[in-house]
Amino acid sequence: MNNTVEVKEIDLEQERKEILKRYRKLLNIARPYLQDDDAKLIKKAFMLSAEAHKEMRRKSGEPYIYHPIAVAQICVEEIGLGATSIMCALLHDVVEDTEIELTEIEAIFGKNVAKIIDGLTKITGVFEYGSSQQAENFRKMLLTLSEDIRVILIKLADRLHNMRTLGSMPRDKQLKISSETFYLYAPLAHRLGLHAIKSELEDLCLKYTEPEAYKDIAKKLKETKTSRESFIQNFIRPIEKDLNLMGYKHIIKGRPKSIYSIYHKLKKNNTPFEEIYDLFAVRVILDVPTEQEKSACWAVYSMVTDHYKPNPERLKDWISNPKSNGYESLHTTVMSSGRRGRWVEVQVRTTRMDEIAEKGFAAHWKYKGNDTRTNKAFESWLSQIREALDTSDKTQSAVDLVDDIRSSLYNDEIFVYTPKGKLIVLKDGATALDFAFEIHSEVGARCIGAKVNNKLVPLSHKLKTGDIIECMTSAKQKPSEDWLAFVATTKAKARIKDYIKEANKQHVIMGRDMIEHRLKVLGINTLTLEITNQLRAYFNAKDSNDLFYRFGKAYISLDEIKKWKSDREAHERKQATKTIQEPLTNTKNIVKELKKLHGDVKNSDAILIGEDMDRVDYTLAKCCNPIAGDTVFGFVTINEGIKIHRTSCPNATELLSRHGDRVIKALWTSQIKMSFVAHLIIRGTDRMGLMNDVTRVISQELKVNIQNLSIGVKEGIFEGKIALMVQDTQHLETLVQSLEQVDGVIQIERGE
Repeated sequence: MNNTVEVKEIDLEQERKEILKRYRKLLNIARPYLQDDDAKLIKKAFMLSAEAHKEMRRKSGEPYIYHPIAVAQICVEEIGLGATSIMCALLHDVVEDTEIELTEIEAIFGKNVAKIIDGLTKITGVFEYGSSQQAENFRKMLLTLSEDIRVILIKLADRLHNMRTLGSMPRDKQLKISSETFYLYAPLAHRLGLHAIKSELEDLCLKYTEPEAYKDIAKKLKETKTSRESFIQNFIRPIEKDLNLMGYKHIIKGRPKSIYSIYHKLKKNNTPFEEIYDLFAVRVILDVPTEQEKSACWAVYSMVTDHYKPNPERLKDWISNPKSNGYESLHTTVMSSGRRGRWVEVQVRTTRMDEIAEKGFAAHWKYKGNDTRTNKAFESWLSQIREALDTSDKTQSAVDLVDDIRSSLYNDEIFVYTPKGKLIVLKDGATALDFAFEIHSEVGARCIGAKVNNKLVPLSHKLKTGDIIECMTSAKQKPSEDWLAFVATTKAKARIKDYIKEANKQHVIMGRDMIEHRLKVLGINTLTLEITNQLRAYFNAKDSNDLFYRFGKAYISLDEIKKWKSDREAHERKQATKTIQEPLTNTKNIVKELKKLHGDVKNSDAILIGEDMDRVDYTLAKCCNPIAGDTVFGFVTINEGIKIHRTSCPNATELLSRHGDRVIKALWTSQIKMSFVAHLIIRGTDRMGLMNDVTRVISQELKVNIQNLSIGVKEGIFEGKIALMVQDTQHLETLVQSLEQVDGVIQIERGE
């Protein structure tokens, strides 16, 4: 059999011309941002990058240099960065992917460029099993971010171009990169005020993680485009007329919400596409002098609400209190007139505010002389990141650090005050204790309660915008582990952990000694890193210190170690019967063994669910109960072999983004018939005999075995949860279609 693949002939001269064309286009876009010798330095960076990457190609087959040029173009065109960032974008992969050293970059382009490139270069080497390479790289980027924000801005441009060209990557890489993007980079874009980039990243993530949902919403938006445009034109006509009478220079934009935001609403509210009311957003952008911005925006708001009735609960004033990423705008939701009223979100802002809203931090910095208030708020967030990085040490895993910082990215903000009237910006959900730590670490550590608007409240009291808070302290007070359960800010969590860590050192030392002694009694002479990791996983400890501490405090009995040893031996005996006997802690080894097992066939590096049952140690994950036909992936756990998860599993985004290096391909095989547990949630209007009809359709007509059934009825609406045995997704779809015909059934969705 001939295995040679016909290689398409590459026209190198044509490619060279295309590379130069793209480079010249980049220079033309960048020209307004360049000064002095910037163009010469950019040319040097381009020539160095082109030479370093000349033998490299992307998965699509294109020359690799297309990617750095595109990243540089995003930096200047979509974020508004200058010459240094363009150079760094052109060079961002040379240290990581080629022979060029960071010292060479520094010698040619200086320390500043070298430092940014270093922040963009992934960490290499062997990682402790159970840690996350992605999280370690993210920690490294954050360390540089606290000194130079451009590291993250260039990384976002890099990620955006990777997402735009993700179609040429294999499916497992699409899932890993999309999940990581959704988990870390879209929230970062949001926090840095890059609204357009954040929305596009979310849409592209959805396109690859939930392709059917994405296509369905995109199709419906396309089908309704004409009627939507007609509706928006009618809606803005009276606004346009009054704006002209008021003499304001303006632009009005009408647009649908992003595909992801529509998907999120569909999922959150359990409503069909046709019933989403605030599908439309109209933006009024005024071109007025800075000193007139506030009064002009409120005048336009007043005029809009003269024409359309507003929803008073949906007025958001981010002009008086801008978000800490610099975002300023007035938002209101109004009911349109006509035969069928619809909710429409109206945003009123100025040209300056719009540029900040779209291009975020970079644009905000351009206007920084106009308003120090947002500078302070942004600096406050950056200082929280610095503190979290400073207080994290080798005992805190990068995963925990990333989780702490990620929690500060997507939250809305509240604006509260000290008794002297000083404004403090906190994340939504912050408590009186968060406020105390924001004032000063010692105030937080000694806080025993607070007065909110002159009323005594406990430390866990959640604050809301407008509250005036006064902290009460006592020299006898000490931070407690319980505090971590209700504080919300990164700063408070970091400080509490610091205090607790200091207090708990003795328990950690004692716990380690106790474990080592018990292991020796059981015939294990050394507490190795591998055994520590196995114990961590077995007892569900966050890290080794958490494990030792829990034994030192007697939260876990030493007798449990004997049980761990016996379970480990049982697992090893089971493992010995499998064809793949490599320890299931090395993904590369597993993939290598799978290829040996399957031979030279397509997808030989994938687990074939059904066929490989007796040869590979895998199980179906209980958190999402995959069934044949679902899009799935394999995840290598520390102690429990390989788990098969649905790509739509509630835990998928976290697993794929944190531990992408432990993900392997998994495919269903049609050769073996299997039965799976599927969970359905059925909702509808209650009537006599409804549940009998539902169970008759399942058991008698379709001959499906019901494993479990629970029903609840409230005010005439019923909800039934059913676990049943099905063969695959097609079988389940047939069942759902039959149940939808039962009188009274309104909605059926798949549960976890």
